[in-house]
Amino acid sequence: MYAILDIETTGGQYNEEGITEIAIYKFDGHEIVDQFISLVNPEKPIQPFVVKLTGINNAMLRSAPKFYEVAKRIIEITKDCVIVAHNAQFDYRILQTEFRRLGYDFESENLCTVELSKKLLPEQPSHSLGKLVRALGIPMSDRHRASGDAMATVKLFKMLLAKDQTREIVKSFIKTEVKSGISTKLKDLLESVPSATGVYYIHRQDGTIIFIGKSKNIKKRINQHFTATSRTNKKIQLEAFAVTYEETGTELIALLKETQEININKPVYNRISKKSPFQWSLYTEKDTNGYLNLTLRKTDKRKKEILSYTTYLEGRNELFRLSATFKLCQKYTGLYETENECFQFKINECDGACIQKVTTQDYNARVMELIAAKKINSKTMVIIDKGRTIEERSAILIEEGVYKGYAFYNLNYQIHNIDILKNILVPMTSSSEITKTIQSYIRKKKVLKIVEY
Repeated sequence: MYAILDIETTGGQYNEEGITEIAIYKFDGHEIVDQFISLVNPEKPIQPFVVKLTGINNAMLRSAPKFYEVAKRIIEITKDCVIVAHNAQFDYRILQTEFRRLGYDFESENLCTVELSKKLLPEQPSHSLGKLVRALGIPMSDRHRASGDAMATVKLFKMLLAKDQTREIVKSFIKTEVKSGISTKLKDLLESVPSATGVYYIHRQDGTIIFIGKSKNIKKRINQHFTATSRTNKKIQLEAFAVTYEETGTELIALLKETQEININKPVYNRISKKSPFQWSLYTEKDTNGYLNLTLRKTDKRKKEILSYTTYLEGRNELFRLSATFKLCQKYTGLYETENECFQFKINECDGACIQKVTTQDYNARVMELIAAKKINSKTMVIIDKGRTIEERSAILIEEGVYKGYAFYNLNYQIHNIDILKNILVPMTSSSEITKTIQSYIRKKKVLKIVEY
């Protein structure tokens, strides 16, 4: 008996995808004897390219059942079946990942129709599902939807079975190696860590730290290390003896602490990149008419930047927003190249700085306002955000542009001045990269409050 299936997902990072739709046809080798088709609420957003590909959007899934609500039906319909899918390694991995999140080890024999078609249909130039069914004249509807792709796989598989009447080839392609999941030792280590935001440390038996990481969900991230098949993760799985952790309440504190801890401990399996992640920066320069221009270019450590970005696109998008917020001319921000007036002036969204209708003093004051608002290099400020519990808040101290450290305090004890905060502060080292990290974080994500002094 075969369970022929197709799964659509949210897309995203490896082992972090969520199922958005699943279709399973139970097939006895001649006809379909049972079926299960359902949208699934993945409890996470769908990547835009996936929405475009499948037509499944977030709104469609709000009222759909969550995976735990359909898990029992999936187990029932696949019981004692060989799971068949086009690129079965992907669908089988996704199912195992979802069941693992529920604390259940899903295991089954599986068969890939890509591999089988390469053996039985070697003359075909392509073995992708779409091209294969077109070449073989197999009717197909609802491409890139689970039910359509699964039904096409049923018809393809039926044709492949007909080419292998003894079933010897099909049997040889069934993967009978059943993964036993993570070892008892690793399961015990996994049980010791929480599903909380923080920094974690993986140790050898002698106490040596071999890996340091941070996550919004420590348990989930450790589980990924213990189940991944990359060379580094296999070494971690072999050597891991203990896992310790520190909850940080916020991702920003976790990120800052991870950076410092890696630099101090230099764990053997952390890749320490000498290359800054902030490859693009925003600079100012005065043109021949005295106007301050903003330029986005490759980061130059010899010059003082206003803001830094990981990609050119991120910086350009931010520059569009800043231009609108501070009423800056797109000609002077490099967003619109022209010798004369900018396009925004033509549609009455620029007051004419580009053709000297605004004085250099007035225009440059806007640029300086942007710099004062966005640059933290000379500011004294406290970033207040959630803590490790609902009764707690976290505070990050920046003093005259220098990151001093972080602290946690109870809501019943308000922090009224910096001296009180310093008494409970966990001191941390600062650097230009740390400053850029903090700037980038508060630009992209919401915090509860920022208090400037």
